[in-house]
This record gives sequence, structure tokens and C-alpha cells, in this order.
Amino acid sequence: MGLQEGMEVATFAGGCFWCTEAVFLELKGVKSVVPGYIGGKTVNPTYKEICGGETGHAEAIEITFDPNEMAFGELLEIFFATHDPTTLNRQGNDVGTQYRSEIFYHNEKQKKISEDYIDLMTKENTFGKTVVTKVSAASKFYVAEDYHKNYYNDNKSQGYCSYIITPKIDKLKKLYGDKLKSK
Repeated sequence: MGLQEGMEVATFAGGCFWCTEAVFLELKGVKSVVPGYIGGKTVNPTYKEICGGETGHAEAIEITFDPNEMAFGELLEIFFATHDPTTLNRQGNDVGTQYRSEIFYHNEKQKKISEDYIDLMTKENTFGKTVVTKVSAASKFYVAEDYHKNYYNDNKSQGYCSYIITPKIDKLKKLYGDKLKSK
């Protein structure tokens, strides 16, 4: 299945894909968010293999968006505002290379915007620590197992969701309310 005309794809790894998927599903211009695995060596990896940290893949999301409604740079801003880009291979209690912060660009424009954004944050010392987010060419993206899709919305009362993801959604609503889909 090809990409719908006028749409673009962005691929971000920012820790657990349950968290990142939940954030980006809320945004105007985002047509779909698919959790999956990218950046490793194993062909057709499983969640269990990813969790072992041996495949080299990151938990990531593939976002299909309309750049006329939400620019790639705006997606980047929200990506950096809703995870910690200063911790190497870790987001909170989630530790391992699968939880790394990485942008997988799909064209030279995305690469340049990403690198320029990281350079600006570094120059301005935005986080008070070094940004460790990598910028890499997108490789094969493997879609995660079905039970990972829309995980937060289907499991809001689950402990991880209510303690980890709900505060991210609340922050998103507070900081970027004008960029959210109307409900």
C-alpha cells in the first residue's frame, strides 16, 4: 500500500511506543500512527526479541501526516517536549537500547530540520544536559504486534498507562492545545 498523495511519513523513537503513539494520535494533521521496530538487524523481530535488547531495534512510531496541517518541524518540537532526549538508551524506568531517542529521517529535508533543531537546542542548552538523540536514515520498519496498537486508549486504567502516559497527554494538552484534534 502506497502513501496517500500529499502525505508524509515521520519515524520517531522516544522510549516506549505506547507513550509516543498516544501523544501523536492526538495531533491535527496526523492521519495514522503505527507502533513498530526500526534500526536493528533482526528480520521480522518480535516484541519479546526487542525487549531482550539483542536485535538492535528501537521501539518507534511511524507517523503519516499532512504537512499542510502539521509541519515536520512541529512534530519534532512535540517529540522533544514529550520525552527525555538527554538519557542514553533510557526513558524513566524503561532501560535498554530499544528505548533510545532517535529520529529516522525519510529524506534530506527531514535530516536537515532534525539536525538543525538538535543544534539549536544544544546551543540554547534547552534541557541543561546534552541531547543524545541520534538522527539516522530510516531503514525497514516492522509493524508491532496488534495488541500494541492504540494501547493507551484501550488500556487507560492500566498502571503504566495512568502513571506514565496520562501525564504526557496532560502536558501535551497544556502546551499544545491548539495543535490537537477537536474531539
